[in-house]
Amino acid sequence: MADFPDLVEAPLRARFVSLGVRPEEVEERFVRGTGAGGQKINKTSSTVWLQHRPTGVEVRCQRERNQTVNRRLAWTELADKLEWRRQEAANQARAARELARRQKRQKSRGQKARMIEAKKHRAKHKSARGRVSGDW
Repeated sequence: MADFPDLVEAPLRARFVSLGVRPEEVEERFVRGTGAGGQKINKTSSTVWLQHRPTGVEVRCQRERNQTVNRRLAWTELADKLEWRRQEAANQARAARELARRQKRQKSRGQKARMIEAKKHRAKHKSARGRVSGDW
C-alpha cells in the first residue's frame, strides 16, 4: 500500500483519512509551468498536478518557484476541494429534506381561508365571462 508523501503533515493526513481518501487514489505528476518566467519556467518541472481518480477532482499548483512548496500547497488545496464537495453534497441533501418537509406540512387556518377567498374571487371573475356566440 502506498503512503502519503512525507511533506503531508499529520493534520493534513488526518483530513484525508476523515474524507476516506487513500494515497493510491491520488495521481501526482510534475509538469512544466506556463506563463511568465522565461527560461526558468520552461526548463523546470515545478508545477504539481494532483488528481483524485474516484471523484475526478484535479488540482494544479505553480504558485511558487519551488516544487516542494508547490507540492505541499497542492495537497492542501486537494483536501480543501474534497471537503468542499462533501459539504456541498450535505447541504444539497439537507435542502432537499427541508423542501420536502415544507411541502408536506399542513396549511394554517389563515392560509386556507386566504386560498378559499382567492378561489371564490377567481370563480366570480370567470363567471362574468359569457359564452362566445357565432353571430358577429
